[in-house]
Amino acid sequence: MSALLLTPLDYTAAGYWQDFLAERPIAGGIVYETELRDCVLDESLASLQRIDTLLTQIRRDMIKAGQWHEETLLIDERYSNFIVFLAFYAGQVLAQQWQHTPHWYGQFELRKRYPNLSLTGDDFYQHMAVVYREDTEHSTSHNGSTSAFFALEPIGLRLFGHIDRPFEAVQGGQVASGLYQAVSLRLPGVSEPSVVRAAVPDIMQNIDMHETAEPDLDTVPNLDTASALPQNLRQASDSLSDKVETSPIPANNAPSTTDYQASPDLSRAETLAVDTASDTLISAKPAPVSKTPPTPEMFTQLLIELNEIEVVQSADNMAYQQACNVLDQFEEHIAKQHKPRGHVVFSQNHLKAKKQSLLKLQAAADAGNTAAMLRLAMYELLGEGLAVDQSAEMATGAEWVKQAASKDDSRAQRLLSKMYYQGIGVAQDIEKGQYWLTQAAKHGHAEAADLVAHWQQTQDLMSTQKREQHSIKRYQILLGAVAVIAMLILILL
Repeated sequence: MSALLLTPLDYTAAGYWQDFLAERPIAGGIVYETELRDCVLDESLASLQRIDTLLTQIRRDMIKAGQWHEETLLIDERYSNFIVFLAFYAGQVLAQQWQHTPHWYGQFELRKRYPNLSLTGDDFYQHMAVVYREDTEHSTSHNGSTSAFFALEPIGLRLFGHIDRPFEAVQGGQVASGLYQAVSLRLPGVSEPSVVRAAVPDIMQNIDMHETAEPDLDTVPNLDTASALPQNLRQASDSLSDKVETSPIPANNAPSTTDYQASPDLSRAETLAVDTASDTLISAKPAPVSKTPPTPEMFTQLLIELNEIEVVQSADNMAYQQACNVLDQFEEHIAKQHKPRGHVVFSQNHLKAKKQSLLKLQAAADAGNTAAMLRLAMYELLGEGLAVDQSAEMATGAEWVKQAASKDDSRAQRLLSKMYYQGIGVAQDIEKGQYWLTQAAKHGHAEAADLVAHWQQTQDLMSTQKREQHSIKRYQILLGAVAVIAMLILILL
């Protein structure tokens, strides 16, 4: 390939990186700079894993704070600078793997060099790409791939992708679930198209689940209309109904005549819910509220702990993360519903994607990943796992929790203590509940340690009270004896 002329984006990429290394402020500002430095950007593949973890945490924090608004954040220069900086960095890491100088193109140059690419002019995630290896054809190669890497796409999916916000790759197939995966799939010797498509779950393919809002049955626009996706989908998610339509919306956007079908059986979430918190979800429109949240508190707490409590895993974590990227989308959607889990209906494509993710969890669990064991156990105990019948689900779920607890995973030990206290999946046994609670505290589980401390204080207090009561009783007996003797003396006198 002849020497490539530098583009404005090449200068911008170099400037971003040099400013970052020199700890100079980037023009316009950049959010999460401190957190980025904590990721140790040493241009290694491992650093991309650290970035993916940071992006997941940012997404979670934005959702909790109610700031998870894609369009609003993209017009904020500090956030767009942050996303673009990560794209520049990922392109740099990829090019280094190819021993090539990264060369950045905007859409104008991309259309000239790769005329076969279908670019959407107003799509933020398609407005730039890096050339990371030699490509003499200036177009698609014989296997359908190009040397252009749209690094913004996996960042967008990581931050804003969800069950009704699919990201479609410019080069066909689906977007990888993170920068580490996206770059790894483009390393020398990897066949890009086949691996990329195989590695990405079907959850983003052929989304045909449409939702309606009561009472006027507003319908979600056609999901193929990319330019209308962010705003309209957010509006739709704010007015979720109790019914989910699984047949395609007619072309004229009129409501389908297909009857809505709800699952006739309630999820075991209802019977498993013990000490559940009240449902605090707020809807833009009035909606029926279930007496119990869609998911029992013990499992919502488990999901939080799986994200917030770090436990070193001996097994490869990639399969677990890939499965969670899909399952988290299901959980986010279920959490928005004002109904039990068993009443939330999904299309066959969604259920297929969920099963594939559960199989990935099972593979990771079999390899020894305790986080995968716990996530899989949750679905088994909820009656949504891979086991064939209810009794097998409960037994399988309990066994996964026990196996993880035996590996000193404090999250598993805390969950197992709850199961024994409440008789969920196992026979109720208070002594075993206390044992596993103590084990969880011993291995660093803060809540368990606090409960054990309070329990010990209570035991000490009860012992003190018993001693005091015993002393008082002895004193009363002594006074009684003195009184009797005094009466006898009076009588005798």
